[in-house]
Amino acid sequence: MNLRGIVAVSGRPGLFKLVGQNKVGYILEGLDAQKLKVVANITNTKLASLEDITVYGEDEEIKLVDVFTKISAKGTTPDTKADTSVLRAYFNEVAPGHDEDKVYASDMKKIIGWYNLIKDLPLFTEDTPETQGTPAEVKLSEEKAAADKKQKATGAKASNAKATTKTSAPAKKASMTSKKGV
Repeated sequence: MNLRGIVAVSGRPGLFKLVGQNKVGYILEGLDAQKLKVVANITNTKLASLEDITVYGEDEEIKLVDVFTKISAKGTTPDTKADTSVLRAYFNEVAPGHDEDKVYASDMKKIIGWYNLIKDLPLFTEDTPETQGTPAEVKLSEEKAAADKKQKATGAKASNAKATTKTSAPAKKASMTSKKGV
């Protein structure tokens, strides 16, 4: 199952395919029938790659890919509007060992909805490539690393500037007092 390049966007329903990136943000294409293209702003939009999402487990985290594999092996899914007890019983079968206190009914509905969106796509049956990702994903990770590096450097420069200001201010006062005394 190849979930590389498929992302969930905070504040937007459904799933999107990462198509590319421009100055403003990430270019995403909806996986639904409309194929709506969206530009998600870099500064205020959170993207979560389905490949990286995990489900809280009692002992260890359960990868979403593993949950999807068990759902496809089971063959059927309950309706996302089903009762919480029905969803909980189904989730106990497809994700045994999940933490029932941390995994809410809304999380289960979202995962089942995601599965229903991607089950008919060709990428659902392909194997995950062993490469680092699509060019857009590689660029995404590189830019994120560069932004983190820039933020750390900016934070360091700001703290150095404060230190310089504090150091230089007393030196000016000292020189002014020495001139007055002369």
